[in-house]
Amino acid sequence: MPTNTMKAIRLHEHGGPEVLRYEDAPVPEPKPGEVLIRVHAVGVNPPDWYVRGGMTTMPGETTPSFAFPMIPGTDVSGVVEAVAADVDQFAVGDEVFGMVRFPSFHGGAYAEYIAAPASDLARKPAGLDHVHAAGAPMAALTAWQFLLEVGHDHPSPFQEEPHLPVALAAGKTVLVNGAAGGVGHFAVQLAKWRGARVIAVASGAHEPFLRKLGADQIIDYTTTRPEDVAHDVDVVIDTVGGPGSNRLLRTLKPGGTLLPVFPAELDPGEVTKRDVTVSTIQVRSSGRQLAELADLLGAGRVRVAIDSTFPLAEARKAHERAAEGHLRGKIVLTVDAS
Repeated sequence: MPTNTMKAIRLHEHGGPEVLRYEDAPVPEPKPGEVLIRVHAVGVNPPDWYVRGGMTTMPGETTPSFAFPMIPGTDVSGVVEAVAADVDQFAVGDEVFGMVRFPSFHGGAYAEYIAAPASDLARKPAGLDHVHAAGAPMAALTAWQFLLEVGHDHPSPFQEEPHLPVALAAGKTVLVNGAAGGVGHFAVQLAKWRGARVIAVASGAHEPFLRKLGADQIIDYTTTRPEDVAHDVDVVIDTVGGPGSNRLLRTLKPGGTLLPVFPAELDPGEVTKRDVTVSTIQVRSSGRQLAELADLLGAGRVRVAIDSTFPLAEARKAHERAAEGHLRGKIVLTVDAS
């Protein structure tokens, strides 16, 4: 068992990457339904720098959801150190990975130990190392819940209607905008796994990478506008958002669907005129869905691309890398497991 203190990255104030402090913190104790994990690797995700920069509430919440000091992060891979008395699906020594307590800012992943709900976890595939496992949960679950199965009935804070994924199969065409990034590279693979034809939008430098993931067509957005060459698309999953999203409506066939992962600036009149649906969700933790993904990861049907790794103590550098953009896959923090 660990001593009563551990190393962790904590926030005492909002700000830039420089506010990420590497310091001693209490080791958490697992509550009912939880396990204590000795962390080996931590996935870095957009909510980590959102909260660092000043975001204090998750969409749909009305009150601040944390207090300083806080440990950011949600995505972990590690080894079970202890289990609560009511947990029977995991045992000490099991290798697990998961997205912990999302959506909330109570993940606490940037640390040597984390107490996590057993329901948020899945067994790590034996052939997958901790770095690659930690890079999967949030990005892969986002692609899964947008494209394949929501997996929960929580109301979306972004729209009144429930999100209904489009049935993907042979004959369907999916366009992935931002295809080389975290969510994007999983979306390419999952759509291809379901039999769809996949058009990947990314810079031309990523073409060999995306071809290996199964993309059928690559559009280099630095030289070609997607709406000029892609037409009659069934589903667009847009992992970029912003003002460029509106032009993606022109790639869809009537009755098609645009899935914006990040806030998109869309013309409601054009959405109506083109007879397309825009639908979004808030991704949520799911050990069950992650177990299904683990089967694909273990079989090599889905792969995790790692952009870069940094020791936990250098979380600041990881956030600085994220701010540079143009990532190929995921950024991961490594934790000394000695």
